[in-house]
Amino acid sequence: MNLWLRLIWYALTTWRRPALNPAQAVSVLEFSVSLLDLDLSLHMNNGRYLQLMDLGRLDFLVRSGLWRAVRRHGWTPIASAVAIRYRRELRPLVRFRLETRLVSWAEASVVMEQVFVLMSGPQRGQVAARALFKGGIYSRAERKFVDTGRLMREIGVTAESPPISPEIEAFLKADGALKISAAGYPLTSSER
Repeated sequence: MNLWLRLIWYALTTWRRPALNPAQAVSVLEFSVSLLDLDLSLHMNNGRYLQLMDLGRLDFLVRSGLWRAVRRHGWTPIASAVAIRYRRELRPLVRFRLETRLVSWAEASVVMEQVFVLMSGPQRGQVAARALFKGGIYSRAERKFVDTGRLMREIGVTAESPPISPEIEAFLKADGALKISAAGYPLTSSER
């Protein structure tokens, strides 16, 4: 329920957020840790980070203008990999911001960095968690991922992808290895 309330809050306040250039800008959303975010250790549940990252990516899509193209063409955003490193716990009522930026893109996928930064308490300004996300936009009609160049043209961006940093290269390499190893597992009857 808590995530639905945040999604409704986002929908009601999105009109006041300025457009952003996806090749350069950062989406920033601010939150407080609610009691519904907590796990048995009384800090934010690790799964809640991933749910909030969805909102950060939604904000990025909406403010970049790509959401209109996604809706117009009937495309679907798809996550394929995420790696997250937790550094500081997020305790009840602590304020934090989620920064989402595009850090790399290739043929049919993008890599985004999402950072949780403490905004209150003695650790203010410190990173609570940092994640790398890989995904793309899927066309069900064409039964394939949409070329990133086409996505960029849809929103008028002509920039080239920045060079891949060592941590992004390691993330992509690990994702590739996991993809290969997962291919060896047979599908269960419910996955067929």
